[in-house]
This record gives sequence, C-alpha cells and structure tokens, in this order.
Amino acid sequence: MSAGRIPVGIVGARGYVGEELMRLLAAHPRFHLAWVASRERAGQPVADHVPGMPADLHYVASTPDGLPLLDGGAVVLALPNGRAAEYVAAIEREAPSTVLVDLSADYRFDPAWHYGLPELSGRGPRARRISNPGCYATAMQLSIAPMLDRLEGAVQCFGVSGYSGAGTSPSPKNDPVLLRDNLMPYALTGHVHEREVARQLGHPVEFMPHVAPHFRGLTVTSNLHLSAPATLDEVRARYGARYDGEPLVRVVEDAPWVSRIAGRHHADVGGFALSADGRRLVVVATLDNLLKGAATQALQNLNLAFGIDETAGIPHAAGDGA
Repeated sequence: MSAGRIPVGIVGARGYVGEELMRLLAAHPRFHLAWVASRERAGQPVADHVPGMPADLHYVASTPDGLPLLDGGAVVLALPNGRAAEYVAAIEREAPSTVLVDLSADYRFDPAWHYGLPELSGRGPRARRISNPGCYATAMQLSIAPMLDRLEGAVQCFGVSGYSGAGTSPSPKNDPVLLRDNLMPYALTGHVHEREVARQLGHPVEFMPHVAPHFRGLTVTSNLHLSAPATLDEVRARYGARYDGEPLVRVVEDAPWVSRIAGRHHADVGGFALSADGRRLVVVATLDNLLKGAATQALQNLNLAFGIDETAGIPHAAGDGA
C-alpha cells in the first residue's frame, strides 16, 4: 500500500452494491481496498468474480471477530438488514477509531449515527459512524425537501425499482421469470423507507414501492399537496436554488427516465407538474439504486469522513453533463 493511502474493508462484498463499491475504491486516488469479506467466497481470488480487481486480493472470511482491522481506516458494512450489530460491536472493541459506514437500515433511526445524505443532512464535523440512506429514501427526500415548508398533508410517493434492489438472495422480487412483462407491488404500507423519510423530513409520506423487469435504476413520482398556490417558475427556482452547486444532483426540465440514469452516479430531479389551482405539485426523481442509492453515496460519505473532496473517485459528477 502506498504511503498516505487509507485502508478500507468491505463486509458483504458478494452483493451487487459490494461489487460496485469495490470498483470505485480500487480506482480511488486516496483509498486502498485493503480487504473484502464474504462467507461464501472466503479464500477465492476477487478477480475471479469481479473483473479488474488486483490479482493478489482474495476474499476473507466474513466473521465479526476475524476481520483484518486497521486503525485509521474504514469499514463498509454491505449486509442485509439486521446483520450489522455484531460487526459494529467487534469493530468498536478491536479498532474503535475505524470509520464505519453501514448500508443497511439498522442505524438509520439511531441518533448516535450520522445519517449520510450529504445534500440534505449536512457536511459538518467529520462523522465516524455513518448510516447510509436507503436508495428509495434518497430519491424521495431529494424530491420533497425543497418544498418542505409549503406542504399540506402527507406526500404520496410511487416508486419503481430494478430488481437488483432485491439483492442476490433468490426471491420473487428478483426472479426474471416472474418479473417478465410485469410490475410487482410489495410492502405498500409501513415500508422502512416510508418511516425513514418521515423521520428525516419530519413530515408524513406514503410510499408505494414496485419492482420492474429491468436490472438497475429507480424512479419515484412524488405527489405533493401545497398549503398555498405555487407557480412553475417558483417551483423551478426553489429546486434550482436548493441544489445549486450540488455535484450529484441535477435539476432537469422534463420528467427524467430511469433508462437514462442506469450506470450514472448522480440523481435527476424534475418533470415538475402543477394542477390548475397551483396546490398540487408532482415531482419525478431517478437514480441508480446501486450507485447514488448505495455505493456512490457510501463513497461520498467516506470522502467527507476523511476530509477528502466529496467527489474524489466518483466519475462524472452531475455538473459536467454526466
């Protein structure tokens, strides 16, 4: 490892998000991908599964007490919900100075952890314990936040995601046969992202998620009821001002398409439509659920935690026309 490089390890590296994060870290100017952990692939060369990875990088066993921790570095937990706590406890015990980024929902409601949506939750003192927002929750919050002080009643959010959002463990939600020519609704009330967004914004939302046959990328159409009439010029000005200078959020005129966001690292917000009385606003947001919805956002948070430029290692920030 070159002098000055910061070691980063990934737990749960076999999943889609883990693989995306590996690629980003392997090309990062300051971070060093020190190790990746996977129970199923322990001992195997990473390059056998993820092309382009260093030949000497092998998966290590994914056990909380057996991770090769390094003080002064970071660990990203890319595990299913409910699995993070034992790893957090082991890291707190063995290497407490380690920066931790958790991609699950396990700490999104814990006030001791920083909620890492940089565009909305701030870029203050360097956080050491960071809870990465959910992919849908990121899109919903970016859609709603600029109008938060003008809302009346709950916001309805209709979401459609590619099936990579269901992970690699077989289920109806990632079965291409069941999804072919289909749109699969699920968890139509009480979804964790519904509670997450309501908590972060301090405003009720009603979220209706669906899975579609495409692999990656999601779209959220949000229906906002306003306390007073607005004009399209006012709405556009609000969103433009709120995200001015944000490298990974792009405000667009037309409703963004999910097919155009796949593989991109930013979020698109736009397609603003107002009812005739100016009291109902519809906003569309798209992002790649594996990137800005997970891996890219984790890298944003790692950069900020170590005082590095927020977009370091993130190809084509929104401001350059990506």
